[in-house]
Formats: sequence, structure tokens, C-alpha cells
Amino acid sequence: LRWLATHTHDFDIAHIHALFSPVSSAAATVSRFKKLPYLLRPLGTLDPSDLRKKKALKQLYAALIERPNLAGAAAIHFTSAQEAAVSERFGVTTRDLVMPLGVVPSKPVGDRDTILRELGIPLDPNTPRLLFMSRIDPKKGFDLLIPALETLVAEGVDFHIVIAGGNPQDPAYEAQTKARIQASKLGDHATFTGFVTGDAKTALLEWADLFVLPSYYENFGIAVAEAMVAGLPVVISDQVHICNEIQQAEAGWVVPCQIEPLTAALRSALTHPGDRHHRGQQAQAYALEHYSWDAIAAQMLHTYAELLGHKN
Repeated sequence: LRWLATHTHDFDIAHIHALFSPVSSAAATVSRFKKLPYLLRPLGTLDPSDLRKKKALKQLYAALIERPNLAGAAAIHFTSAQEAAVSERFGVTTRDLVMPLGVVPSKPVGDRDTILRELGIPLDPNTPRLLFMSRIDPKKGFDLLIPALETLVAEGVDFHIVIAGGNPQDPAYEAQTKARIQASKLGDHATFTGFVTGDAKTALLEWADLFVLPSYYENFGIAVAEAMVAGLPVVISDQVHICNEIQQAEAGWVVPCQIEPLTAALRSALTHPGDRHHRGQQAQAYALEHYSWDAIAAQMLHTYAELLGHKN
């Protein structure tokens, strides 16, 4: 922060990520007093559901620090229109910009089957392959996903799901989720891999036929975008804030946060390979056009120039 205070004159604009974080909040305050134009990207911290956590403390923090920072920002950077629509501004009128996050298409993995075997994943090409790749956390909708999949198992719908992720902050919830699945008939249709990255992550995206994330809140949903760019259709909740884009692009299925609609969408997706293939193609085409870093970088540079012209 001392460095920032000394060197603000060396820069045209600052792009600050996260609110309610002492360093980023202080960086915005320094920029404001030094008259360095800045953007704030909330990362979901202005969503009402997130603000309910430690509510009293956040109200005080906002009144003293974040409200002036929001008021002084050249713009607020949201990653989806829905995130912008639901976000709190604490009575401040802001200039809002919607720019998505980017993803990089992965290069094919040469030893994919070897990696999958090491992860304990079955390679039967005739079984529809479902991928969940995110944190194992209550907000990700496991209370919806598990009953939906248990219903499909009881109906005789064939599939195998890989759950790739963990929760170092709440290992008890992770263990509880694993135990519930392994104790039910769903256990024979599920594999847990833990957190994956690099070639293992790429191998799973190549292995899968369908991606699922019935989350209760995602301000963007980068894992969804990664699945799309890999050519996977997605089944997501309407609280993943790129859901409107998914619907418009016919890139998957969007459902409310309820068990029955999720079950129906998964049933349809798992039992109609032609529809899956079509929506996967749509997903990949949309992601390559809208979520490529080249396209986003060009948009960002244009935005910076426009904001600087506006400030001047």
C-alpha cells in the first residue's frame, strides 16, 4: 500500500478485485485519494446472500469503507448481467460494466486413459458420463443433485458421475457428502477424485459427456465456461449467473433450484445423446466467441480507454 501511494502517478488506471478485503479496500481508498481512476470487481461480495454472512460487521465495514469506494470508482466490473442486477450498492449510484471471465481451450491429453485409470474412473464408452467439477460445498447444490441422481438410479437410467473437487475449509461436509453417496445405490455410479488440475482436469473434461452444477449462487461460474469451451453441454441452476446466456445459446439445460426439475433435465440429457451432442456444439461455439481471453482483453482495453476519456 505504501508502494501504491508512492507510484499511483506511474499508472493510468487501477483494476481492483474483491470488496470486504482489507488490502483491496485500502488500495481503492489510496487510489481515490491519489485521484487514480479505478474499477472495482466485487467477485460476488455484493450479492445479498453473501452479505448476510457476518451481516452486522459488513454493514459497518460498508458504511465506513466500501460505500465511499463504490461511490468513487470509475466503474464496477461485474462478470454477468445477473450479478449486476442483484448486487447491492448501499444507496450509491454506480457505473456498471459487464465483462465475463475468460477461459483457455485445453490441448488434448495424449495419455488420457492412463490418467483416468489412475483416478479410478471407468472407461466404458457406452455409459453416459456426467462430470461435477467444483468445490464440495453446500452452496453447490448437493442437496438437489444427490436425490436427483438417486431417483435416476432407481429408474434404471445408466450413467457414471465423477465428482472432482474438495473442501479444505470444511472437510467434515466433504466427508459427509462422500459417505451419503457411497452408502446409497448411487455409490456404484460415482467416483470421487478430489481436487484436479492440469492434465487430470483436461482428461476429465475430455472424458465427460455432460457437466452439472446446480449451485445456489455463482456470480459467473468459471467451471461452467471451462466445460463449455471443452464442448460439453451443461445442466445448471438459474442461480449460475450466466444461465441466460446458456439458454439463449441452447448450450444446455437451466433449471430452478428444485429436485424435480433437476431430475427431469438430467434424465433428458442422459437419455438423448443426439440432443447432448447438439447442445455441446452450441456450448463450445458460444464459449469460444464470448469467453476467449483475446475477445475479453480487447473489450477491457476499450473500456479502460473509454473510462479514462470519461474521467478526463
